[in-house]
Amino acid sequence: MSDHIGAGPCAPYDALLLLSFGGPEGPDEVVPFLENVTRGRGIPRERLKEVGHHYFLFGGVSPINAQNRELLQALREAFSEQGIALPVYWGNRNWAPYLTDTLREITDKGHQRILVLATSAYASYSGCRQYRENLADSLAVLEAEGRPLPRVDKLRHYFNHPGFVEPMIDAALAALEELPEGVRDGAHLAFTTHSIPTAAADASGPAEGHGDGGAYVAQHLDVAQVIADAVRSATGTDRPWKLVYQSRSGAPHIPWLEPDICDHLEELHSSGAPAAVMVPIGFVSDHMEVKYDLDTEAAAKAAELGLPVARAATVGADPRFAAAVRELVLERAGTERGRIAERCALGSLGPSHDVCQADCCPAPGNPRPAAAPYEQGAR
Repeated sequence: MSDHIGAGPCAPYDALLLLSFGGPEGPDEVVPFLENVTRGRGIPRERLKEVGHHYFLFGGVSPINAQNRELLQALREAFSEQGIALPVYWGNRNWAPYLTDTLREITDKGHQRILVLATSAYASYSGCRQYRENLADSLAVLEAEGRPLPRVDKLRHYFNHPGFVEPMIDAALAALEELPEGVRDGAHLAFTTHSIPTAAADASGPAEGHGDGGAYVAQHLDVAQVIADAVRSATGTDRPWKLVYQSRSGAPHIPWLEPDICDHLEELHSSGAPAAVMVPIGFVSDHMEVKYDLDTEAAAKAAELGLPVARAATVGADPRFAAAVRELVLERAGTERGRIAERCALGSLGPSHDVCQADCCPAPGNPRPAAAPYEQGAR
């Protein structure tokens, strides 16, 4: 079944790892999950119970694991339909199936070259480098156990790949159709993503692009423009749009990216906007931060204001996204074999880099080793 080194269109790679955040799947798992997420920060257990109320509203179950199972199946089908026998595995940073356990399984099955798909499309510390740090941590555990270490590479950022963007265009158009006809033509577009500290945004991406939001903001703005242009072409209406943020956490004295989606809805209402469509371009699937922060909190704010809103679906396990991942795997494999591969990208920024520089999305405080690939001097 496996496509080992030296054979097949994916060579030299012989496995793909879907790497995600993880989430609880029952009330008893909420606080232990949050302890994993916040490990080292010294947050009391009682405070974590308060923080976990978002999960308890949904029965203590995060949708993310079920969504990753759907994506896992879609990826396997995408490779199978092209006759490509590439095993696809799944591991999480913060909950079962844990990344370290999955890497043990991968090495037990003899795989030596692994490509990693992270469920985060944009450049940032939390969206890229931290995943690479987690990979380095897990590989260090395997090395301490005396296991043979595979080489691990991470797929490039796919924020502007057609297979990721085109489903979001269709979702935005579908959400517009959900609005009452009388307000549809005047509806504004609110493109949402996860807020991060402004210092982290400014340092995102390669060093030459640091400052004023860095790659994180630039990439989101570019995708938002592509979607807004496509919606205008499809509807014949040039709609006002803005990139806004959600899911802020952390100390209140630390500056984070703004405006918050709820504040933006208030601004739209006060300015006379008749309606809005929230398009969560920063998220791969409808996980808890989408279900709560948009479908619950922002929807409640809109209802309070009397502002009609609709929320576009995320990409999830859309077959076009699964096919895009297959293209990215084949693209990277061809590059590793010295072949010039077509690198698909929409917008003005072009395709992202394959290998992160050592100064790309630097870690806050003391830098830690990062894998995929290992940075020079990290091992």
